[in-house]
Amino acid sequence: MATITKQVKSHGGDVYFLSHESTSTNTTMVFTLFVPSSPLDGPNMPVLYYLSGLTCTNMNFIEKANAIAAAAQHGVVLICPDTSPRGEGVPDAPEDMPCKWDFGQGAGFYVDATEPTYAANYQMYSYITKELPLVVASTLDAVQVGNRVDMGRASIFGHSMGGHGALMIALKNPGMYKSASAFAPICNPSSGSCPWGDKCFGLYLGSLEAGKAYDATVLAQAYNGAPIDVLVDQGTADNFLPTQLETDKFNQAANTNAKINATVRMQEGYDHSYYFISTFAAEHVAFHSERLQ
Repeated sequence: MATITKQVKSHGGDVYFLSHESTSTNTTMVFTLFVPSSPLDGPNMPVLYYLSGLTCTNMNFIEKANAIAAAAQHGVVLICPDTSPRGEGVPDAPEDMPCKWDFGQGAGFYVDATEPTYAANYQMYSYITKELPLVVASTLDAVQVGNRVDMGRASIFGHSMGGHGALMIALKNPGMYKSASAFAPICNPSSGSCPWGDKCFGLYLGSLEAGKAYDATVLAQAYNGAPIDVLVDQGTADNFLPTQLETDKFNQAANTNAKINATVRMQEGYDHSYYFISTFAAEHVAFHSERLQ
């Protein structure tokens, strides 16, 4: 169970700011939870996980995306974890790395690290898929709303590194999530032409070859699980589109797999920021809500 560090009212529901000791990362982890108000005799509410991008925390989406109103309208619980383990003693980017903001603390890439330097703490895939749902469930019970939430009805979405995480996690776990969506996801990080993927997979996993197990495009090519609906929004003015995101590769892979019903929308003039995310966040919540019924 997590400890509530702060609670505020929003759109008739409650936003909880929480922390707990993680057995996955061996650190204190934080996450944010929005629980809409719901009639006691109404249907149990589903849950929607949001994974944030590089340099972000559990706070960016809750504060900037204008998604709480949509979640309240549709009766969907929002779960927003942090993007990496943090704290004293947690290894960060190597000292001699020229650019440090896209690796280490704030940049866990939602993988389970195997390289010795990072393996003890950077177990974000296991944290998101195994530990966090149990912690959320026990926390909801503690605040006496667990009987109004159905943790078994879940979907997942995210932005950039978190978009990579959302698509990858959904495709690696057929049937666990009813749907997946992403804003400007890193689509093919093991391709050899994505510098973020070269860095994170090389240092966390030891090789790009190992990174294929965490690559949404590779997973889409081989996916043979339960049919899943996927939505991707990508801005045409995103400065990372030509060099990092490789949206076309995922679109091609998903649309040649009959098990994946993917819609990829190129949004004219939008960039990589929360101005873009906040424009379409309500549509993504509605997309998931429809599939969580």
